[in-house]
Amino acid sequence: MTSMTSTASTYRPAWLTPDREADLLRWVVRAPDGDGPALTPVAPYDLQPTVTLPTSTADDVENAVGRGRAVQPGWHQTPVRQRANVMLAFHDLLVDRQDEVLDLIQWETGKGRLHAWQEIAQVATIARHYGRKAKAYLADNPVRGMVPVLTKVKEVRVPKGVVGIISPWNYPLYLGVGDVIPALLAGNAVVSKADSQTPLTLLWTRALLAEAGLPADLWQVVAGAGSVVGNALIEGVDYICFTGSTATGRRVGEQAGRRLIGASLELGGKNPLIVREDADITKAAAGTVMAAFANTGQMCIAIERVYVHDAVYDAFRDAVVAATQAQSIGQAYDFSVDLGSLTSQAQLDAVSAHVEDARSKGATVLAGGRARPDLGPLCYEPTVLEGVTEEMEVCDEETFGPVIALYRFGSDAEAVALANRGSYGLSASIWSKDTGRAESLAQRIRAGAVSINDGAAAAAGSVEAGMGGMGDSGLGRRHGAEGIRKYTESQTIATQRLIALGVPERKTAEQFVTLTNQQLKLFKKLGLR
Repeated sequence: MTSMTSTASTYRPAWLTPDREADLLRWVVRAPDGDGPALTPVAPYDLQPTVTLPTSTADDVENAVGRGRAVQPGWHQTPVRQRANVMLAFHDLLVDRQDEVLDLIQWETGKGRLHAWQEIAQVATIARHYGRKAKAYLADNPVRGMVPVLTKVKEVRVPKGVVGIISPWNYPLYLGVGDVIPALLAGNAVVSKADSQTPLTLLWTRALLAEAGLPADLWQVVAGAGSVVGNALIEGVDYICFTGSTATGRRVGEQAGRRLIGASLELGGKNPLIVREDADITKAAAGTVMAAFANTGQMCIAIERVYVHDAVYDAFRDAVVAATQAQSIGQAYDFSVDLGSLTSQAQLDAVSAHVEDARSKGATVLAGGRARPDLGPLCYEPTVLEGVTEEMEVCDEETFGPVIALYRFGSDAEAVALANRGSYGLSASIWSKDTGRAESLAQRIRAGAVSINDGAAAAAGSVEAGMGGMGDSGLGRRHGAEGIRKYTESQTIATQRLIALGVPERKTAEQFVTLTNQQLKLFKKLGLR
């Protein structure tokens, strides 16, 4: 267990000395005489200040983008294998040095140690995956040209230029760095906006990538209010990757659209889980608890709606309530508790409001349903609701906390219709012993990913497959081929050999058209294209 010192926050990691703090904060791009307002996030564990965060101005953002644009062409010319070596070195450093960043993730977010470690595992997997596969994903693609043999054509991938990444507080390592890795490997420079609640996690990682060999100015970090720094970033970069709320994502998309730059947006979710009549109830209950309450429910892919077949509803309800009540809550820099705290007072208020609104309108609280200030100022019990109806806020609005609602269904068709309720479409889950039937049902659910006999981790952790949303849950995908190719433009290079295209010198236009028509019929007969 990490020792603690009694500085501003009593939970401040002991290794984070003033000198180490200053060394991290120096990575924030800011003019030497900058006078932007400083930000002071608080630690969820005790609501005491963590650091005084210097902020960037719009000019600082412009400067960062300009510096990135200056070094990006040289990085693009660096062989992919050499770029990949940086990420593979980063992989090893991250795994070897993880204790420090685990402390930072917990200090800044309040999450439990296991859920903090899951960010390490995911980012290391992403670094290793793209380190090994980037060359193949970015390889030239030869295609048949206009005139067989005489026209040589290939599609190549060229980097966007400077990529902007705006990431949220709930997964400061995974969402803050998991998109940086493929963007850099694709040959871009990157400017990231650090979330104001969790800057140290991102800055620690920036320092580690420098140690892994990433050249200066290729990845820069700016900090400050979204209205200033975020807007300036979108106005300056060549592509924007945003993860956050649907409301903010719409504004990001509109701003990117006005500039005609691409955008990848992973937004909110109200994710369903279906328990079919033939499901293993014990496993389904355990999987539901894991998928709903991991990270204290503060994740876009968390399960919030649970639909259970009438025939097994009572058995499942009892099992999931027991599994929920068995969860331990607390605050510790070790693995002794299952769930940590919520990250902010705003999240605690939102979760409490949803539960109280449901309770006041007739829903039954089967487990949890209350804050636990005795365990920590932002702790809230994992909660199971029954009898939720459409007029209750928790029915369709994203809670983003440790709350699930149980509902009955009588047929597969009804379950699919209920799962597709609302405008979100990020993640879903189906539990059934008949996996073939479950896979068939999955294709009828509007969701970017569907996990079968797992809550969400099976899809999210399979980094060779894309991950993203439909509908109000966003557009674009991270992971897999699209997760790196989205940071590139497809460019066609066509080389004409031996003869020029068009009407030959000794032919009339009419003769050329007649000859070409004959060729078109011949190509059809031969089965070409």
